[in-house]
Amino acid sequence: MHPAFSVIFLTTLIGAGQGLLLALYAVELGARFDLLTPAAPFFFIGGSVLSLALLAAGLVASFFHLGRPERAWRSAAMWRTSWLAREVIALPAFMAAVLAYGAAHYLGLTASAWIGAVAAVLCLALFVCTGMIYACLKFLQEWHTALTPVNFFLLGTASGLTLAAAFAAYAAPPLAALLGVAAAAATALALATRAASLARNARIRPTSSLQTAIGIKHPRIAQKSQGLMGGSFNTREFFHGASLRAVRAVKWVFLLLAFPLPMLLVIAGITQGASALLVLAFGVQYLGLLAERWFFLAQARHPQNLYYQVIS
Repeated sequence: MHPAFSVIFLTTLIGAGQGLLLALYAVELGARFDLLTPAAPFFFIGGSVLSLALLAAGLVASFFHLGRPERAWRSAAMWRTSWLAREVIALPAFMAAVLAYGAAHYLGLTASAWIGAVAAVLCLALFVCTGMIYACLKFLQEWHTALTPVNFFLLGTASGLTLAAAFAAYAAPPLAALLGVAAAAATALALATRAASLARNARIRPTSSLQTAIGIKHPRIAQKSQGLMGGSFNTREFFHGASLRAVRAVKWVFLLLAFPLPMLLVIAGITQGASALLVLAFGVQYLGLLAERWFFLAQARHPQNLYYQVIS
């Protein structure tokens, strides 16, 4: 598939915003049950603003993928059958909940925990909707697995926790180490499930062939021409156009930047008390997630490419 950068930024930005909200709410619950030292209101207010900014940036990025942005509201009409329509509904609802959560802490309302619970439920619903947009497509075997929504959740949560640790180093220093450990653990878990999906996809055998694509059963078929004078929508939107070497390079780049390197930076930041390393960890991990999402989209092999595989 052709990776659209609008989709790449949408999914990675909102994922980090979702993970950050979950981290904020976990800290509040921990304090409510006397498991953690209560954080100052600024930690929750600033974290909510930061989460909302990431979500808004992701929402803006999504409009660049639309042919007619002024009709974007219509995409929610098919919510009964479309995961995309459900995501269109879940994202603004979650953004409103994050805004209410930050406002509750700003106003000192005791109901902030209940508002946070609603936000957390909407956050999980948004993770499911985003992941299922891809996992529900049976003809794209690389995406059609339960690991797809799981990876969306874990990758977003890991990046959000890393950002929470970096923010806590400035807004709530006593929490930075704990959030850093949680970020490292979430990143390790995300690495395990992402590696599992890579191993699964490496074993996939396509259910379609050149014979089934054109309806001819002859055992030896060689395509010599695409049948058109040049490229078309099919060749632009359903194939990334990169070489196999480039795709493999991107895979190793994201495996390094999204997982071990930020984990090392987080651990170093915690042990040395260096908040700059925690900020760097989030930046490096986000770059890795951009590469990961590009690879995720590019790795999917659309069956139509069996027919449009040669341009003469």
